[in-house]
Amino acid sequence: MTRGFISRRIVADRMAWVEEMLSHIGSLPCSDRTAFFGDARNVWAAESCLRRALEALLDLGRHILAKGFAVGVSEYKEVAASLVTKGVLSDSTGETLRVLAGYRNRLVHFYHEVTKDELFEVCSEQLGDIHQVLSALKTWINRHPDLIRDDDL
Repeated sequence: MTRGFISRRIVADRMAWVEEMLSHIGSLPCSDRTAFFGDARNVWAAESCLRRALEALLDLGRHILAKGFAVGVSEYKEVAASLVTKGVLSDSTGETLRVLAGYRNRLVHFYHEVTKDELFEVCSEQLGDIHQVLSALKTWINRHPDLIRDDDL
């Protein structure tokens, strides 16, 4: 793999996608258990938006690694460890991303084990973890403008 430049468009697209998915989750009645479970569509919307937010966050990390450091990763959990190794994320934020990657894998591969109650708890109490990692990635990107390029350059 050859080191290149991180795409400003990909960074902006993935960040916007994470924020959009979190906004959709925020529009659900996640502070009211009765209202949340009162419409089954809330559960499915929460699951879909959560999974998509996690995938976009991890894809952003993978793009930073591939283009900024010429590091290829095949598993989402490797993204977190590699971002820590390269100094993009702190140990604690990397651990948070590792846990989020594991949760994404549960949503995709062990979907039948993820309960409605669990989704409600995650969406009502733990979205801050996604915000934390996204903020850390934004901070790193803003501190390294020399590694970012517009796609048309």
